[in-house]
Amino acid sequence: MILTALLLSWKTPYLSGQTQSPYSVDLTFPSLIFNQPVGIVTPLDGTNRLFIIEQAGIIRVFENSPTVASSTIFLNISNQVLFGGEQGLLGLVFHPTYALNGYFYVDYVADNPLRNVIARYSVAPNNPNQALENSELVLLEVNQPFSNHKGGQLAFGGDGYLYIGLGDGGSGGDPFGNAQNRSTLLGKILRINVDSPSQGRNYGIPQDNPYLGNVLGYREEIYAYGFRNSWRFSFDSLTGRLWVADVGQNQMEEIDLVEKGKNYGWNIMEGTLTYSSGSQVGLALPVWEYSHAEGIAVIGGYVYHSSSLAVLNSKYIYGDYGSGKIWSLQYDGVSVTVNTLLADTGINISSFGVDEENELYFCSLSGKIYFLRANVIAASPFSKPDTTPCVNSYAHA
Repeated sequence: MILTALLLSWKTPYLSGQTQSPYSVDLTFPSLIFNQPVGIVTPLDGTNRLFIIEQAGIIRVFENSPTVASSTIFLNISNQVLFGGEQGLLGLVFHPTYALNGYFYVDYVADNPLRNVIARYSVAPNNPNQALENSELVLLEVNQPFSNHKGGQLAFGGDGYLYIGLGDGGSGGDPFGNAQNRSTLLGKILRINVDSPSQGRNYGIPQDNPYLGNVLGYREEIYAYGFRNSWRFSFDSLTGRLWVADVGQNQMEEIDLVEKGKNYGWNIMEGTLTYSSGSQVGLALPVWEYSHAEGIAVIGGYVYHSSSLAVLNSKYIYGDYGSGKIWSLQYDGVSVTVNTLLADTGINISSFGVDEENELYFCSLSGKIYFLRANVIAASPFSKPDTTPCVNSYAHA
């Protein structure tokens, strides 16, 4: 499994008093099944295609249509990907001007030595559904001490820079203190300039990165730090806010709004709880957290901006791998004001994704792609909406 089941005896809690969820789940592409999908990505090139990351090292492409009958292998690098547990091909993103330059980027785990590889590939000039397997340009390699907590998310921000998520290196409790050590890239969100190589690297350092030019040995690629295993992050397409879901250790799952140079606490804190010794002064607290009574591994999603689920517009939609629950967060620019359970799917959600219209999908390691459908619930003059406010009083304490 891509996300470690932290509590093997954990069971989905019984939801007392909930008779019908406001949303249900349907298959998006009934004729398609994938091998352990861990990502749904669109190139935003006007072709109405979706790309699926298969953890073993394959990227598949198909037309975004419910009647699509088959998918095509876009890239197969399974011969160079170390696959198993939380390892494999973990991330994919297309360059903002992909329609012009044909560049896309992947994050995968390789062996000998054990490491994350962030690399650029190119699409074939005469076939938009085929990548050039021999076009790899390695941007960055990060050695790993253990087999878990690899992160893997890639995303371009509105600034045109590539953001990279890396876990703390694994084991449990971050035994080497990587997340708080700014001399290593582990446990960080990185930001690099892929369009301006410099100093012998295949990338450059943005001029406003927080540790550019430091004399303390801090890595200049670091944008923010103090993460355990950021499993999926995304930018709000309207506000530019960076939403990061960080998988917890034994007690709490957290969601952060990440800003440049800030410390998000691991392994001093797990969510808002003290985890180990260390100063808590200046730590950035999560905007939301939930306990392992609700789930065991948070799956980061997206702020919704589309038409089919209009009531969810401008809300952050996320889920949990263990419980299969999907929630929405309402954020007023200062704090989360309402957390609403949308569906209790029972599905091992591995990732969310959006298409060119910003419609939301999610996938399961079982191989299927799903979407949320609003249920029509007959209202009575005495009924009340099934959205219980959960005021987050600690978010900015």
